[in-house]
Amino acid sequence: MTTFRLLLPRPREAAVLAAVLGLLVLEEIALGLAEEEDRPVIGGVLIGVSCSGLLVVGAVLLGRWLDARRPLPLPPPGPNGREYSARALEGFPMEAVRPLLLAEQAPQLGQLYSAWMLARTGRPAPWIARRLGLPLAAVQLLVDAARAHADDPRPLPEA
Repeated sequence: MTTFRLLLPRPREAAVLAAVLGLLVLEEIALGLAEEEDRPVIGGVLIGVSCSGLLVVGAVLLGRWLDARRPLPLPPPGPNGREYSARALEGFPMEAVRPLLLAEQAPQLGQLYSAWMLARTGRPAPWIARRLGLPLAAVQLLVDAARAHADDPRPLPEA
């Protein structure tokens, strides 16, 4: 379900890849319609354009790879570990998470807070679980709560 979602390109990437694919199709049509004596010149131009398209696809894939390796946006460490403001943790499902904290080999509360922050930014549960080393069920609970909290029509208090 969600693993397949990670393989799908983002809308901007899909537009770039569709443009490159369309360009390759137009190249084949142009080469097929060209006169016999013009084909070597057109073929050379098309090879150059195809190489450019491959470079664009490589740049998109490299950008995705670099994005996956970028460090997580976490707050600076305080005297008791990473500290989050009360406003940032508003809506955190503490009662639903409490049984997870009491289990054997439980995740740390700071990890769950980090997962909550990433869920509030719209990151998918498998991505968060993989990046933070948390159980997928726990992260899915936080992602669902973050979506429910985002759908809440009440305005945020003024900072």
